[in-house]
Formats: sequence, C-alpha cells, structure tokens
Amino acid sequence: MGSFNPASRTLKPSRYLSILLNSSTFTSSSASICRNLSWGRSFCFHPRQTSKETTADLTLYPSDRIRNFSIIAHVDHGKSTLADRLLELTGTIKRGLGQPQYLDKLQVERERGITVKAQTATMFHRHNFGSGVTNTQDPPSFLLNLIDTPGHVDFSYEVSRSLAACQGALLVVDAAQGVQAQTVANFYLAFESNLTIIPIINKIDQPTADPDRVLAQLKSMFDLDPKDALLTSAKTGQGLEHVLPAVIERIPHPPGKSSAPLRMLLLDSYFDEYKGVICHVAVVDGALHKGDKISSAATSQTYEVFDVGFMNPEFKPTGVLMTGQVGYIVSGMRSTKEARVGDTLHHARSIVEPLPVHQATNHGTLFEDFSGTMYSLHLFARTPDFVHFLSSFEVASVMADSVGFRPAKHMVFSGLYPADGSDFEALNHAIERLTCNDASVSITKESSTALGLGFRCGFLGLLHMDVFHQRLEQEYGACIISTTPTVPYIFEYSDGSKVQVQNPATLSSNPGKRITKCWEPTVTATIIIPSEYVGAVITLCSERRGEQLEYSYIDSQRAFMKYRLPLREIVVDFYNELKSITSGYASFDYEDADYQVSDLVKLDILLNGQPVDAMATIVHNLKAQRVGRELVEKLKKFIDRQMFEITIQAAIGAKVLARET
Repeated sequence: MGSFNPASRTLKPSRYLSILLNSSTFTSSSASICRNLSWGRSFCFHPRQTSKETTADLTLYPSDRIRNFSIIAHVDHGKSTLADRLLELTGTIKRGLGQPQYLDKLQVERERGITVKAQTATMFHRHNFGSGVTNTQDPPSFLLNLIDTPGHVDFSYEVSRSLAACQGALLVVDAAQGVQAQTVANFYLAFESNLTIIPIINKIDQPTADPDRVLAQLKSMFDLDPKDALLTSAKTGQGLEHVLPAVIERIPHPPGKSSAPLRMLLLDSYFDEYKGVICHVAVVDGALHKGDKISSAATSQTYEVFDVGFMNPEFKPTGVLMTGQVGYIVSGMRSTKEARVGDTLHHARSIVEPLPVHQATNHGTLFEDFSGTMYSLHLFARTPDFVHFLSSFEVASVMADSVGFRPAKHMVFSGLYPADGSDFEALNHAIERLTCNDASVSITKESSTALGLGFRCGFLGLLHMDVFHQRLEQEYGACIISTTPTVPYIFEYSDGSKVQVQNPATLSSNPGKRITKCWEPTVTATIIIPSEYVGAVITLCSERRGEQLEYSYIDSQRAFMKYRLPLREIVVDFYNELKSITSGYASFDYEDADYQVSDLVKLDILLNGQPVDAMATIVHNLKAQRVGRELVEKLKKFIDRQMFEITIQAAIGAKVLARET
C-alpha cells in the first residue's frame, strides 16, 4: 500500500495519439472521430436499411408502436454482445462489418471489456401479433429503443438514469455462472422502477452451462417464473429470434399524451467540439420539432433546437421526435453544467407540470450531508430528511430541479497532480475537457507542499477513478501522480461544530480543538461465493471490521452473504484479497449505507520531523500501529540512500508509533 503512485507508470501515450492530439480534427469522442474519417456510414449500416429506415417518418410511429427497453446484467454476462446481435437482426448494422461490442465506443471500454457509458440505439422491427393481419399484408413495424447499460457497481448511476426512460428490461444471466452480485443489484433497480423484466439465460452454448440450475435460482431469489425466461447464445445466435417478439409483446408501450404540451426527460449529455452540448432525451408528452424554442425547468434558460433525431446507433437527423421516442437534441448549450440530468425540458413560454421525482433511495439510508459534502446537484433524490442537511445554496438548486435520479455520491477521493509541476495548466485543461463528458466527478483545486498544485477529485468508486485516470492519459496525454484514495469522514469538535474531511491533510491537529466524535461511511456488501470458501470469507470480513447481516444458500453449491463494512476497509485492496482467497470465484457488489460512529485518528508521516501532507491518512485507532509500521518500512525501501541521515516516522499528534532511519 504505497502512499502515492504515478498512475502513468504503466501506460505511455503513443506516438499516434500525440499526432491526434495536435490535430485540429481530434475530438474526445470516438464517435466524432469515426464521423470525421467517414467510417460510420460506409460500414456500420445495412444497405437496405440506409434506403428505407434512415428516412423513416417518425410521425408514423405512435406510442403504441414504440418499445423502450434496457439490457441489465452482471459484468461479462454478455450484455454488449447481445446488443450487437439485436442490431444485426434488425438490419441496423451489417453482420461481420461492424466492430464487436459496437455500442462500446470508448477505448477504455474496449481494452477492459466493460461498458462505462450507457448507449442508445433505435431499431425498426416488423412483428405480427397473429391477429387482424392477413398473409398478404406486411406485419406492422415497431420502433425499438435499446439502451445498453454498464454492469459494474461504480457506474450504477448510468443504469438508474437509463432505466428512467424504459418500460422494460432484459435481465441477462450467464448460464454457467448463474446469479451474481450485480445481477441482484440490477434486478432491484429495475424492480423499484416498476419495469417489466424479461429474464434471458445467455451463453447456453458453453460446455459448463446449466440453464436449469439458473432458472431455479431466478425463481428462488426473484420469484421469476421459469416459463418466462428465454434461453439464448448471443455468440452463436441460438434462440435470439424469440427476444424481439418477447420485447414487443410483453413490454408495455410508453405512457404519454401526444396532444399534451411538450415534456422531455433529460437522460444524459456530453460535449462535442463542433456541436456543443448534445443531450439525450426521452419525450414523455407532446412532440419536438427542429427550430422549436425550449426551456429548462431547472434553470429557466431558453434554447433553440438546431438539430433533433435518434441514434441508429450513429446520429440520424429526423427533424422531429414524437411522444414516447428517445433521441438527441442540439440546442446551443455551452456547458454540460447547463444540462442537468433528470431535468424537465418543455416549450418556451408554456407552463407544464414538471416530471415526477424518481424516489429511489439506494436500498438504504440516504447520505446525510453536513455542510461540506460535494454532490452533482442535478442527481439528488429529494426527501425532506436529505434536504435538511443541505446548505441554503444547495437547497435552492435542488428545489429548482423537480426531477432526480439515484444520487451520484462521491465515495472515493484522490489527489491528482501533474508529474511535472510546469504541466499544471495542461492537466487543468485536460480535466475540464474530460469532465464535460463525465459530470459525476467532483473537482476542486488544492495545493500540497510535497507535490505542488493539483486537484482533489471525488469518484463513485475505485474502477471509476481508474477509468478516469486512464482516459486522462489516453485521450489527453496527461502524465499524473495520484495519491492514496480516501473516503469522506465527519468529525465533531468539543465546541459542537462538525466538519467533513475528504483530504486527511486538512484535518486540524490543533490541541485547542478536541475531537469528541467521528463518523465514517459504511456500505452494505453482497458476496456470492462457492460454499467451500465461506470460512475464509467470514474471517476476511471480520478482519475488516465487518458486521454480518445475512447468510443463506442460493443452492447446494453457492452461498449468499451480506455484510456491513466500513468503506475505508474495501477501498484499496479488499476485492483483490477476496478474489485471491476464493480462487477468483467470488462475486462482490456494494451499495452505500449510512454513517456509523467510529474511533478514528489522523496518522501523519514525518521525514526528518516535517509532516508530508500528501501521505497523511485517517485510520481506525486499533489499526494505527500496524498501518504506521507498514508505511515507514515501505518508505525506507523506496527512499534512496543519502549522504545524511533521514528519519522516517509515523505519528498520531505528538505520539510516534513507528520509526526507521
């Protein structure tokens, strides 16, 4: 556990990336690069579709001929591959010419094999319900909006806001691995949103596949009827012909009135160098036409719609979006901060009832904020208890925004500093550009006596932080040093004042202000493991100060465990150790819970008697001695020998716990 490490140590920007960075045609969106190089239209679409569906008249698709659905699953259960096959079945892309995992646009998504950003694709499919249509007539055409969502827990905010635009979800489960931790979390996300859930048992072509066992798990854990499940293999195409008919017949059409005034739900936004902010919206009521003037219910600002259309999966301008349809708009917004996710957009000079609040509360107590908490204000789930803790400025912002999704809670904080101090402005510019497309990151400037000027960044989790670092390096060529990730603590002083600490170096060691009480964030962890590893996992969780909440068996081979764990105990190496002791078979997921009282102390590292602020950390009092000893021993190995003695100490206040020279 090093106190800081150069995040750019293993990844070097390539010569070709440098050429792109210096080119005027470079953009941060790979989709934009494809359009600039004229790739998208040449190979991504079926010729028949280009002549017929690209020019489709969206006014011919009333809401009863529209289906909005999402694909949700645990990591690596085949979501993106299934999305590829559905795009090919409908002729949206041509088989064999598009890239695998077509909706995974980012380089980091392709390298890691994960989905980070939710993507939308509109498809057209003819289907006959079997009544009222003769053989001489073509079956009616349906407009299907598919949203491919991330599977990792750190990006669950992408899942929650994607589900807000859907009426149904395909719950994909691996036929060999069965129900995993994120399967459970995503099921309850969809269940809370009152979505129609279609279970799909994927990868039935694998030699170890056991569909009957997985069907039994779905019945016992979620009470899903095994008769409703579809058996498929996205790799070979087996059983896929039943998926789209099931979507059309089982998932309800979007509610909404075409004759009512326009109301749109803002789902996502990102910045394009040439068009400005592009917003993804779902039209709930009414219709939107190019040239319309629209207003934001949150900011009251007015914009003109310069472009409107849908994703097929590339941009297809249509000039109109009707009730129930999902698409994009370009309205001249200059910053993604103006596009508050969850906002209600409506026609200018018209009075509408803002869309209702999404009341998801993340299965537990909402994060209680004490004056200093940093949140994406547009993502609040408003409840009276939560708003009570907000400052007056934040309350005004929240009250102005009548729609909220699951809160984007920054659970991990880390310092980012340029490897070369003279590159601060370049790093500042790179972070500004990247946060235009990832509004869930909080950024504040800070300075360190050891590392100079830098930034304190808040992330949703460790993978989110790692992906952010990797995108900084790959897309902007930044060389950075990141400090050890920390979590937000709350301290109460003897005078009754409370302060939230995101950077341990800012915690005052003033003896005149005695700390009387401390709180640390906790999580509710879900662990699914083979039954033979139960003892080792219980030991690991006990060492990490965990409290067992639930313990049961899914079937004869696998155990289901729930623990309440301090967030600090899992933020560095818990998942790696869990995978190690279970031979890689463990499935781990967590959701944030409330704060708990804890005995915390600030551990300082001193070099020749001078504290190094970048290496300060907050630890539990019982673990301070061991952590301090480990830190000074590691520092002794890494610090080069000098012509004079260097004293390395770990101390709590004036009490020295460990010393090396």
